[in-house]
Amino acid sequence: MRRFLVRVVINAVALWVTTLIVSGVTVTAYPPAGGFETVVTYLVVALIFSLVNSTIGNLIRIVAFPLYILTLGLVALVVNALLLLLVAWISGLLGFGLAVSGFWPGVLAAIVLGIIGWLLALLLRPLSGNENRKR
Repeated sequence: MRRFLVRVVINAVALWVTTLIVSGVTVTAYPPAGGFETVVTYLVVALIFSLVNSTIGNLIRIVAFPLYILTLGLVALVVNALLLLLVAWISGLLGFGLAVSGFWPGVLAAIVLGIIGWLLALLLRPLSGNENRKR
């Protein structure tokens, strides 16, 4: 459970940095849109992203495995962008959350989100319990 919560926080921070870097990707906080509401909105969107990525994303990766091999993994960019667009659609149903202006900003956002999430996961590995204990 701790690993999942750390992963949600990592995704929230990575999403925040992604919205700063990639134009066309924004997060709209729920009203009254103060500081606390913005943080909670990022955490809710990160939770949605984590759930979608762990369920639908893994299913797509299993089914599309031959395409991953055929394209040497480049189809992962398309899959991640589509998952990000799905998260934007789901959070849009809530009336707040992630907004992606199109497919190509989604691809760029998926790349940036993946890189930043990977870097943060490396830094926070001791908190999530993933450190190597064999010494």
